[in-house]
Amino acid sequence: MSERQLPTVAYFSMEYGLHSDFKMYAGGLGILAGDFIKGAKDIGAPLVGIGIKWKQGYTDQRIGEDGRPYDTFTDHDYEFLEDTGVTVMVTIKNAEVPCKVWKTERFGNNPLYLLDTDLPGSNNGWITARLYGGGFGEERIAQEIVLGIGGVKALRALGLPVEVYHFNEGHAALAATELIREKMQAGLTFESAWRDTRETVVFTTHTPVKEGNEAHALEALEAMSAFNGITRDQMERIGGNPFNMTVAGLRLARRANAVAALHAETANRMWKEVSGRAEIIGITNAIHLPTWADSRMLRAYEEGGDLWAAHMELKRELIDLIRERSGAELDPERLLIGFSRRAAPYKRSDLIFSRPDLIAPYLESGRIQLVFSGKAHPNDETGKQIVSNLVAMMKQYPGSVVFLENYDMTIGAKLTRGADVWLNNPRRPLEASGTSGMKAAVNGVLNCSVLDGWWPEACLDGENGWQIGGGFESADPGELDRHDGEALYDTLLQRVVPTYYEDRPRWVQMMRRSIETTREAFSTQRMLEEYYRKLYMR
Repeated sequence: MSERQLPTVAYFSMEYGLHSDFKMYAGGLGILAGDFIKGAKDIGAPLVGIGIKWKQGYTDQRIGEDGRPYDTFTDHDYEFLEDTGVTVMVTIKNAEVPCKVWKTERFGNNPLYLLDTDLPGSNNGWITARLYGGGFGEERIAQEIVLGIGGVKALRALGLPVEVYHFNEGHAALAATELIREKMQAGLTFESAWRDTRETVVFTTHTPVKEGNEAHALEALEAMSAFNGITRDQMERIGGNPFNMTVAGLRLARRANAVAALHAETANRMWKEVSGRAEIIGITNAIHLPTWADSRMLRAYEEGGDLWAAHMELKRELIDLIRERSGAELDPERLLIGFSRRAAPYKRSDLIFSRPDLIAPYLESGRIQLVFSGKAHPNDETGKQIVSNLVAMMKQYPGSVVFLENYDMTIGAKLTRGADVWLNNPRRPLEASGTSGMKAAVNGVLNCSVLDGWWPEACLDGENGWQIGGGFESADPGELDRHDGEALYDTLLQRVVPTYYEDRPRWVQMMRRSIETTREAFSTQRMLEEYYRKLYMR
C-alpha cells in the first residue's frame, strides 16, 4: 500500500497489549489494539494510537490457599516512555484536570500516545490508576473523558493532522462530542457539526452481548462534566437515556464494523432498532505474525522441514513454563489441550468436565492433559467461581489438569505455540472473534472449536482442525450446553484423540494445512488493508 494515498488515522483504544511487561492491557481487546499498531508500522500506514497510561494496569490475579482467585495491584514505572512535553486540560466534575501525554514506539509499533493524570501535586491520579478497576461508575466516565476528549485535545496540541478517527469499542465515543464541540465553536449548528463529525469517524464494535455494552445515566454524565458543551437533549439523541456508548459510536460514525463475518450478522441484529446508525460490516480480526508465530515453526513450514520436531521443541518449552509456574509435571508425549480465555460464563471453560463418566478415564490415565489460564474481572464473582472450579479440577486430576494463574501475554504465547490442540467452546454466537485460535493455528496447533467467531471462516473440518457441532444455536442455554457438550465429546474422543495417538502422519499434515490456511488470511497486513479499503478510505 502506498503511504501517500492513505488517509491519516488516529486509533483510540482503552488498552494496548504490546508486551507482557507493559501493563496497558486486560485481554483480547488490548491484544488486538497492540497488534493493530504493530501491523500499521510494518506496512508504513500513517496511523497513531491514542490511549491511557495505566499506573497499575489490570489486576494481577493469583490463586489463594482456598483455591479462590484474589486481585493485587502494583504501581508500575516505565522509564522508556518519551515525554512529549504536552499537557492538555479536561473538565471532570467541574474541575480542570491536567493530562500529561507520553509516547512510545518501543515495541515495533507506530507512535502510541498515552494520557496520564497521575502528576506531581495533582489529586487526580485515581483516574488513570486501574484499567477496568471500578465497573461502569464515576471512575470509568472520568477515564472516558480523558481518553476521548483528552485524546482529541492531545492530537491538536501535538500538531498531528488526522483525517479519520477510529474508535476501537465504545470507550472513545466522547472523542466525537469533542469534535462536535470544536465545530460548534467555529460557528456550525449542532446538526451540521454532528453531520461533519460523522464523515471523519469510524467505529468497531466487539461485545455481542447487549448487557455487556456500557451505558451511563445522563445525570451521571452531566455530574462528571461529560456533556462538554452539548446539551442534555443533544446527548440523548446521540446515545439514548441511559447513554449507551455503543449506540453513540454507531450514530457518530459514517461506517462501523464487527470483528468477524458471523459477528457482523449478530451485531446488525442486536442493534437493528437503533435509528440513524451506521451499517455494520464485517472485518475479521487478525494477529501480528512476528509477535505470535514462532520463527522455528514458520521456518520448518517454509523449508519443508520437520514440523513435528519443531512442535515438540515448543511443547517442551511450554511444559517447562508449566512446571515453573505451577509445579505440575506434564508428559510431552501425551496429548496436551490448551484453553485460555477470560473467565466468563458464555465461554464455558468447564464444558469439557460436564460428563465426568466420559472424560475422567482419559484424565486419570493421562491420555488427555488440559492446561487452562485466564482472569476474571475483579468485580465478577461468577467469573471468579469459574476459575475456582478449574482450580478444583486441577486438584482432582493432578498431573492431567493445570490452571496457570495470572494469565498474560507470555503465557498466551507459550500456550498457543506449545499445545497440541486449541479448545474453544463458547455459546454461539457470543464469541465476537477469538484471536487466540488464530495464534494457535499459525503455529500448527490444531483448533477444535464450535463454529463461532473467526473459525467458520477458516475451518476445513478434518483438514486444518475440527469443528464441534454444526453451528447449532438455541435461546435456551441448557439445551445449547447439552447439545454442544455431546458434540465436544464426540469430536474430541472419536476424532482428535485417535488421530493424535494412531495417525501421526495425518496429524502433521493437518498442522501444515493449518499454517497454510491461516498465516496470510489472518495476518494484520490483510486486516489493515481491509480497514483502509472498507472503512478509512472514502
